[in-house]
Amino acid sequence: MAEEKDIVLIYYEDQPLIFARVEEIGPDVKKDWYQIRLMLLQLPVRTVTWILKDDYINGAEFTMGGHRMRLEKVEPPEHDQGQPDEEGQQEETGTDKTDKPEKDESQDSTVISLKNRKPRQT
Repeated sequence: MAEEKDIVLIYYEDQPLIFARVEEIGPDVKKDWYQIRLMLLQLPVRTVTWILKDDYINGAEFTMGGHRMRLEKVEPPEHDQGQPDEEGQQEETGTDKTDKPEKDESQDSTVISLKNRKPRQT
């Protein structure tokens, strides 16, 4: 079941619609129903409170205003060691650095100044 502070993806008619963070889940006056307060991750940020059964909070499909809806808990992606990170850098895998001598890249590098670059002629 999605819990407080979890990120969920809200589906509308089987299409992903918006991400939201679960702010609070509390019991409703109806037995086995809960009030779930969601912060919609949009601009401007706003909160909504829906009254749902625990099955619906767990991802079962429900209807709202005659439209099919569903919540899906978003799990953080697995971070693979040894895979390039966002900047294309190879991440350390925890291997002993004495296995391979590190190459001194300062001898092979050339710094190119963009300050004196001439604009392209069109």
